[in-house]
Amino acid sequence: MKPEFTLEQDVSLLSLNSFGINARAHRFLRIENLSQLQAVWEQTQTDAELAALPRLVLGGGSNVILPDHLPHLVLLMAIMGRELVDETDDYFIVRSGAGENWHDFVQWSVAQGYGGLENLSLIPGTVGASPIQNIGAYGLEMQDYFHSLTVFDFVTGELKTFQKQDCAFGYRDSIFKSGEQNRFVILDVSFALPKHWQPRLAYGDVAKYLQDRDISAPTPLDVSDAIIAIRQSKLPDPAVIGNAGSFFKNPIVSAERRNQILQQYPNCVSYSQASGDFKLAAGWLIEQCGWKGRRCETVGVYDKQALVLVNLGGATGADVRTLAQEIQTDVLKKFGVALEVEPVFV
Repeated sequence: MKPEFTLEQDVSLLSLNSFGINARAHRFLRIENLSQLQAVWEQTQTDAELAALPRLVLGGGSNVILPDHLPHLVLLMAIMGRELVDETDDYFIVRSGAGENWHDFVQWSVAQGYGGLENLSLIPGTVGASPIQNIGAYGLEMQDYFHSLTVFDFVTGELKTFQKQDCAFGYRDSIFKSGEQNRFVILDVSFALPKHWQPRLAYGDVAKYLQDRDISAPTPLDVSDAIIAIRQSKLPDPAVIGNAGSFFKNPIVSAERRNQILQQYPNCVSYSQASGDFKLAAGWLIEQCGWKGRRCETVGVYDKQALVLVNLGGATGADVRTLAQEIQTDVLKKFGVALEVEPVFV
């Protein structure tokens, strides 16, 4: 049988990663349907050279830092489609192909009258990547409305359905990021969006935006508009300045450690957790170390948000790693807190 795919060779990934690194892939394939994925898997069963290549599944490229050259088989997920697949008394069940742009999917769901995901507006990347990172912002995580997803298992060649409990979701983490990276290729993701919707307005910036516009009973669209405006005011557009969004996780520390820091730094920004621990604002920690707005040849720290590293032109993955390590070293030295990187270094 003739393969349903043609592998490209030595392909530039410059336009396929939001940090704007001019990486090149040894082998590359754009996946637009399940048949292509099955065909390439079947060839790996008989083609030892193809089977030996490390594999990288790429979505929007917004949460990866790439090296100059990837000796990989890079699979770009471009399976599209979004639809209402079911509904119950309490939920709309909507499904999206893994290749759909996340923000476009959120805007579509809001336009259909399905509230729930609006706090995650304008987060870059694809729907298929959202469970990997368990994306979150403004008091909401993707897992809060997650229903299920379908994967192709590259070990067995089987299709599998994952429920929430199968995904091991954590803070910016999941089994797809930490446990079985690149084994399971996500094909689609479904969400259970509440019919009895209530806005999540715990963050002051969001409440203030609505208050300033005399919106006392916000709709999902109102909240989405607020989130978009706030993010645009603080974060650089990857199409203009290469970046991977928030580069470090907000660290979780014990109440004792947080109180020790407060004694020396009374303005330290922190948020209480249900566990009794506290989440510290990584951006604040980095800013106190003098990194906000600093430029280091090809890379730097964004002048409006210290949590964001940016490509100043010609940055490599090695440049980004060096800057991130220097920031981590300074924060650890000053506050005794270890910062963990959000994006994946390939």
